[in-house]
Amino acid sequence: MSRPRRASAKQTPVLDDADEDRVFKALASRTRREILDLLKDDPRTTGSLCAAFPDLDRCTVMQHVKVLEQAGLVGAQRRGRERWNHLTPLPIKHIHDRWIGPYAASAVDLLDRLASDLDGG
Repeated sequence: MSRPRRASAKQTPVLDDADEDRVFKALASRTRREILDLLKDDPRTTGSLCAAFPDLDRCTVMQHVKVLEQAGLVGAQRRGRERWNHLTPLPIKHIHDRWIGPYAASAVDLLDRLASDLDGG
């Protein structure tokens, strides 16, 4: 993942197009979203993540984690023999700020105008 460009002090670092593509690709998989859900509250070991997906072998879970790491959504730290994985939420915030927030605001404005028109105002 390339280093994010810095935005203003109050904004999330800006991701380039390739970084955004990696985030969207990572979020496109239900299994990867479930991994992020597991990491939302606390870091987990790789073994713990693998145990949460009994229908998948360890190699497959690790491939999903690798995609999340490449997208900057998961970080890992070795502690002794264990590998602890943790959520890195800034890329998700960037996607929200860049794509979801503005579209949601437009939708809310549209609904407000519609409600006003229906009320005769």
